[in-house]
Amino acid sequence: MSDIAPLYPPLTPYASGMLETAGVHHIYWETSGNPEGIPVLFVHGGPGSGTSPIQRRFFDPAHYRIVLFDQRGSGRSTPHGELADNTTPHLIADMEALRRELGIDTWLVFGGSWGSTLALAYAEAHPECCSGLVLRGIFLCRTSEIDWFLYGIRALFPEAQRQLAEFIPENERNDLLAAYHRRLIDPDPAVHQPAAHRWATFEASCSTLLPNPDLVSAFSSEKTALSLSRIEAHYFVNQIFLPDNSLLANIDRIRAIPAVIVQGRYDAVCPIVSADELARAWPEARYVVVADAGHSAFEPGIARELVAACDRFARTGTFI
Repeated sequence: MSDIAPLYPPLTPYASGMLETAGVHHIYWETSGNPEGIPVLFVHGGPGSGTSPIQRRFFDPAHYRIVLFDQRGSGRSTPHGELADNTTPHLIADMEALRRELGIDTWLVFGGSWGSTLALAYAEAHPECCSGLVLRGIFLCRTSEIDWFLYGIRALFPEAQRQLAEFIPENERNDLLAAYHRRLIDPDPAVHQPAAHRWATFEASCSTLLPNPDLVSAFSSEKTALSLSRIEAHYFVNQIFLPDNSLLANIDRIRAIPAVIVQGRYDAVCPIVSADELARAWPEARYVVVADAGHSAFEPGIARELVAACDRFARTGTFI
C-alpha cells in the first residue's frame, strides 16, 4: 500500500509516548508533521485494528500536527487484546485525556469505519473540542449493520461469508456473533487464535472493491487478528456500550461543526445506506460518494478524496 499516489510521502514521528489511565491500560500515541500546525487526530478502525505508519500520510506534514493513537487493547497499547474497562466511554475519555496531555485546544478528528463511529461519539460528547470532522465508511453500529456484516454480506461475498460461518459447528451458526465471541475470549490460544484468524481474514477479504492480498495478510497477522476480532466481537455483543441509534439521535450536538463524509459506493463492510442516512440527517455536512470504491481508506478514489478534504480544511477551515 506504500505506492498510493494521493498520499503524502512517508514521515517519522517527532514525539511519542504512553498515556496512563486509571486502570491497566497504557495508550500509545505519537505526533508527526508540524509541531505548530493544525492538530488532527486519526481515529483508527476495528475496533481493535491499531494504527500504522501509512495513516500519517493523509495529512500535509507542513500544515498539520498529526496525532495517532492506538485504542485500548490495540496496536502498541498494552495489554494487547485486553477487554476489561474497554468501552466506548473509556475510549472517549482517553481521547480527551490525550488532548489535554498534548496541550491541544481543538483538533480536526478523522475517522473511518469504526473510527467514524468513535469520532461521532467523541464529537457528540465534546463538540467544543472539534474544529472539524472527516468521516469515511460510515458505521453507526446498529443491530442491522452488525447483522449485515455477519450474514447479509454473503449477497456480495458468499465465499468469504461461507468460510466465516463454516468455521463454527452447524448447531451454533444461528448466532455467529455469540459463537465467535465465546471462542475469542477463551484464554487458550489454541481456541482463540484460529477463530481470530478466520474473522480477520473474512473482514479483510470484503474490504476492497478488488482483491487485495496485502490487506488480507496485514489483517490476518497473529497480533492484529486477535485484537481486531476479539475487540470487535466484544463491542458488538455489547451494542458498542451506547444507547441504540444514539449517534443519529444526537446529531444536533455537532450540526455546526464543519464536516465531510466520504463513502465508497460499493462498500460491503459498511454499506452506503448508513452514510446516506447520516447525510440526510446532517445536510450541513459535505457528502462525497466515491463511485469506484469499496470500504478501505486506501482505495485510490477514497484516499484522493480524504487527502483533498484535509488539504481544503488546511487552506480554508471548511470542506466546502
